[in-house]
Amino acid sequence: MSGKFYVTTPIYYVNDRPHIGHAYTTTLADVLASFHRSMGDDTYFLTGTDEHGQKVENAAAKHGISPQQHADETVVRFKELWQQLGITNDDFIRTTEDRHKDVVKEILQDLYDRGEIYKKDYTGWYCVGDERFFTEKDLVDGKCPECGREVTALKESNYFFRMSKYQEWLIDYIQTHPDFIQPAFRANETLGFLKQPLADLCISRPKSRLSWGIELPFDSDYVCYVWFDALINYISAVGYRRDDAAFARRWPASCQLIGKDILTTHSVYWPTMLKAMNVEMPKTIFAHGWWLTGNTKMSKSLGNVVNPMEMIGIVGVDAFRYFLMAEMTLGNDASFTREALMRRYNSDLANDLGNLLSRVVKLTLRAGGIIPAPGEPTGNEEEFNAAVESAVKGMRNCLEEMKLDQGIAAVLSAVRAGNRYVEQCAPWALAKNNDIAHLNTVLYTVAANLRKLAVLLAPVMPGKMAELQKALGSGDELLTIGDLLSGNCPDPAGRTVQEVAPLFPRIQEEEAPAAPAPKAEKKEKAKAAAPAPEAVELVTIDQFCKVKLKTARVVAAEKLEGADKLLKLKIDIGEAEPRPLVAGVAKYYTPEEIMGKTIVVVSNLQPATIRGAESRGMLLAAKFGKELRLVTVDGDVPAGADIG
Repeated sequence: MSGKFYVTTPIYYVNDRPHIGHAYTTTLADVLASFHRSMGDDTYFLTGTDEHGQKVENAAAKHGISPQQHADETVVRFKELWQQLGITNDDFIRTTEDRHKDVVKEILQDLYDRGEIYKKDYTGWYCVGDERFFTEKDLVDGKCPECGREVTALKESNYFFRMSKYQEWLIDYIQTHPDFIQPAFRANETLGFLKQPLADLCISRPKSRLSWGIELPFDSDYVCYVWFDALINYISAVGYRRDDAAFARRWPASCQLIGKDILTTHSVYWPTMLKAMNVEMPKTIFAHGWWLTGNTKMSKSLGNVVNPMEMIGIVGVDAFRYFLMAEMTLGNDASFTREALMRRYNSDLANDLGNLLSRVVKLTLRAGGIIPAPGEPTGNEEEFNAAVESAVKGMRNCLEEMKLDQGIAAVLSAVRAGNRYVEQCAPWALAKNNDIAHLNTVLYTVAANLRKLAVLLAPVMPGKMAELQKALGSGDELLTIGDLLSGNCPDPAGRTVQEVAPLFPRIQEEEAPAAPAPKAEKKEKAKAAAPAPEAVELVTIDQFCKVKLKTARVVAAEKLEGADKLLKLKIDIGEAEPRPLVAGVAKYYTPEEIMGKTIVVVSNLQPATIRGAESRGMLLAAKFGKELRLVTVDGDVPAGADIG
């Protein structure tokens, strides 16, 4: 083994069906675990369900069943989806299992005995949706600052964990361990939260108000707060207080994946709890963004939640996994649209990857069905070979830096280099002209490189990439990333190719369902059927002030591969590192012409991925007729200056 890797997902509430957010986090964890297994690391992958608390109790009451029965019925939906998605978790923990509840009780008793938990009267505002108390100053317009729901004033006696005593320690730990909370801007967000005095954490609920939970071992009139209970799953599942050897083998976690909406619980509650327990911190807590429908957060109340099962039924499980991993830049939000899904499927998978496999298999079958030994290199192989080697190194680096979308983009760039290589060499013409030596070199080069690229994509699309390798004669001896990194790749020459159906048959637009539109949007579309007079839509000064305009200096520029209208820029807006920005100005400015210019950009635009490239902002330009000019400023103004 070259190392160890322990990855966790949040455990998911069983109050409703799983949605794309659950599917994304769990698929991401699966891809990370699969990469590390393929590299030979001692890998462990944990997921599960959070089955206590008021939301679960309320959902059960709504259906007229017990909370346990509700949990037992709902957990099946998660397990079925994970099976459908090909998730390879090593364990699935439920917080209603004795192995978890017993450890939680022991931790509670230990902290209580050491004075880390105490009882006091408390008055606060309670949000059922987040199952959290808030003070008056925390509320936003009298509502929950996290979810915007109504809150209820409560006064009661409860037990509290002395979280406040660890505030200065936590600030110091975050500042001295830059990998602890990722991306870095989430660490800054947590540090911003910690600038205010940290209150002690209410860790109980009276049974008179909530009975569904783990009973406190030192007071049978109370149950444990669901978040205190749930967080402990990460250690109860791997032997804490039960198997010291197993726990030492797995903990600390290498990467704890969470959505950005539960950052505070994982970056404040969790580390202070571990500190009080004298348990080592996880290496990294990584908060990813949300999936949006257009620019709107997915929400049941808006009716725009994407059902993963429906998407899998259209493009297949591997293509769906590919879209999730390729479309979202880790840490930022991403938009789920039908157009983006179909573009990724038809362009990346059907046209590029599937087409390259189809070409080499058909040409090899015509030449006898055996991958030939190569003849003398012709010089055309250089670009393709270099792109593949760059993809191998790039994927490993991107994996370590949690930039999977960039790693996948590097692999697809190599696939496109392979298709260009085939076009340049025209093996069909070589066969017609009986140039066998050159033909053998081309067929061998494509087969050998395509196998390597399949290995890099196997953690993302395990089923289809196994089919690809087998089509090129691998049989059951599938290559691993460890083989690529060590250079231990068996020569494909002499292997028999197999005729296969298209890996990714093209899907016509009309075959793919549109992503659900928000209810409000549906109403607007209905209104749009009636003619309306043309009018300029006015905005208020408050709306305009939400747009943050800044000066930016272009510090790098290049054409975006495969896109005639787009330039890929790096812009300095006064931050620690330059930002990436994709702009549709390539027909008006060359990279050399735009380099060094001070332009005006929208700096708080929702990040997006355009043709596989990250874009964090939008430049301003004026267009008149067939001309376009960048918006600049008068005089020498530093990068990052506010426009307003």
